[in-house]
Amino acid sequence: MSLFSSITAASLAKDIRLEWRSKDAINSMLFFALLVVVVFSFSFDPNAEESRRIAGGLIWVAFLFAAVVALNQTWARELRNQVLDAYRVSPASANSLFLAKALGNFIFVCVLEALMTPLFILFYNLRALGPAWQLIPIAVLGTWAIVVNGTFFAALSIRTRSREIMLPLLLFPISIPALLAMVQGTAAVLGGEFSARFWIALLVTYDVVFTIASLFLFETVLHAE
Repeated sequence: MSLFSSITAASLAKDIRLEWRSKDAINSMLFFALLVVVVFSFSFDPNAEESRRIAGGLIWVAFLFAAVVALNQTWARELRNQVLDAYRVSPASANSLFLAKALGNFIFVCVLEALMTPLFILFYNLRALGPAWQLIPIAVLGTWAIVVNGTFFAALSIRTRSREIMLPLLLFPISIPALLAMVQGTAAVLGGEFSARFWIALLVTYDVVFTIASLFLFETVLHAE
């Protein structure tokens, strides 16, 4: 295993171990997403056709807002006891730290989605009329689109006074293309009107572009005063 892979694996294992012990991010995301499901379910009672049309928007907006709760904590832990300063002066690659954080957030959000999706299906009586397998790449690519930008912008805003507000202000506008693709792709599969391959291709392009950009710029962000 290369040095880059070793550092990435060690950092990822550390984040997963800390979250397993505290469960701060998972519990916060679950509470927020569950609150969204319950509030919207009591707010209106759509029929089956309306549920398939609006479910994509409800699901992904709920996951996006819930993910911000965990993303805000991504780098906050590293500020304690000057851990982030230690990373800055170490010879380790900055990109290994970024990938570890992004992969950790990806795992946490995927756990949230796995736990909350059955509730969405139950509350809104959802059934896929199109190729259901396409929901898997939409979920995977869409989740990565959220966490790769969220991890980068969380690092960018970590030293600001209002980082809890700054992260959504930076993340939400730049996530609009990905969110549109996720919502439209999900609606297409649930409604069975047409294939979601175009939206999947759009998500692939979005992920590649912003992953490369984040890796290219992260070292500058990490070493910024």
